[in-house]
Amino acid sequence: MQSIKLPDHKIFPVVANAAASLNVSAYVIGGFVRDLVLKRPSKDIDVVCVGNGIKLAEEVSKLLPGKPKVTVFKNFGTAMLRTDDWEVEFVGARKESYQRHSRKPDVKVGTLQDDLERRDFTINALGISLNQEDYGTLVDAFEGMQDIKRKVIRTPLEPGITFSDDPLRMMRAIRFATQLQFDIDPDTFDAIIAHKERIQIISKERVIDELNKIVMSETPSYGFKLLFHAGLLQEIFPKMADLQGIETINGNSHKDNFYHTLQVLDNVAKVTKDIWVRWAAIMHDIAKPDTKRYSPKVGWTFHGHEDKGARMVPKLFQELRLPQNENMRFVQKLVRLHLRPIALVKETVTDSAVRRLLFEAGEDIDALMQLCRADITSKDHNRVKRYLQNFTEVEEKLRQVEESDKLRNFQPVITGEVIMETFGLKPSREVGILKDAITEAILEGEIRNEYPEAYNFLLEKGRAMGLSQP
Repeated sequence: MQSIKLPDHKIFPVVANAAASLNVSAYVIGGFVRDLVLKRPSKDIDVVCVGNGIKLAEEVSKLLPGKPKVTVFKNFGTAMLRTDDWEVEFVGARKESYQRHSRKPDVKVGTLQDDLERRDFTINALGISLNQEDYGTLVDAFEGMQDIKRKVIRTPLEPGITFSDDPLRMMRAIRFATQLQFDIDPDTFDAIIAHKERIQIISKERVIDELNKIVMSETPSYGFKLLFHAGLLQEIFPKMADLQGIETINGNSHKDNFYHTLQVLDNVAKVTKDIWVRWAAIMHDIAKPDTKRYSPKVGWTFHGHEDKGARMVPKLFQELRLPQNENMRFVQKLVRLHLRPIALVKETVTDSAVRRLLFEAGEDIDALMQLCRADITSKDHNRVKRYLQNFTEVEEKLRQVEESDKLRNFQPVITGEVIMETFGLKPSREVGILKDAITEAILEGEIRNEYPEAYNFLLEKGRAMGLSQP
């Protein structure tokens, strides 16, 4: 029998002593064991008790220094406590059965074997004994250790049953494959394809939670490719799936915008863990299918896809159950502006164009530049290298103009209140015209954003409009 060395922490022998005093069996089960084998850090422990898990948690608390509080979830028959920075959840061994139109199981008291069978994948159906007679012994009823060595995601039972019972496990299979860089067993993947429509019974909040974990993985494109080829992406995010494909007319083809988007996403993932910059990468070309046009003179165009894409972002966030807040507006801004820095990649870049970009991007300019660098993809490596060199020049220009003009979150020194007081106006169209004129003059470099200079400009513009000071 194989043994696994548990971490040197008091929680494990304490659980063993508590289980012995209650005359029950206890095992560390699931993700903690998997991560221990894979040498991945984890401090979330699941303890299965062949008996009453809540009573075991309470006994463990009595034996731990400080007697940590036990939080009981009666509806789920579970209890949780924290010791140091470890979180330990206790549950009694269970047997589950499912109804066709629900992922909420009927739960009954079960054996350790029953509990392992209800696990989603073999790599999560591993256990380590905390019983004094065989402490540290590995429990591996479904060859999970072999699957870890083979780097394979596989279900303990027939995969069609596993996924039909709880369709969220299809998303979890792809998420684990992406995070661990594992393959999905062919029979398991075929079952995902066969049951993909069942994902519709899962709440969108649960789905987006799994999708965000894929987005935040080291190489998120792997997960999105699996989602697409399984047909799940078409079910949960059809607008992204619509990006896939190449159309050819008269020998002219456009690139596959789905695979381009995935390359941009991977490029962004290499430089930032900001989930919203990653979502901006996912959304940046989302409107290309809607704006695609072919002309014999110019070939394929996607005019206005950045503006249309930005307008699509709020609805897509709502459909995906992503937040309708400043994070959505951040993604929307990056989608709308993502072509602007690329347009500045020319031999001559005017200060005016750079000022406008700084003005519109504000504090998000660095994130925008991360996205735009990531958006430079081509099979022609020399072309990519040339564009990136030019981009470095643009970034230097941005730095210089920012140092001299301080345009991040720029606000003209002449406010609407100053304009109204100067000319005795009430809120009106004239106030807006004058305010816009001052902003334009500052961005064009005609005046500096300093009060005396800007105020003189205001007086001059006001006189030209026939306004006089009271």
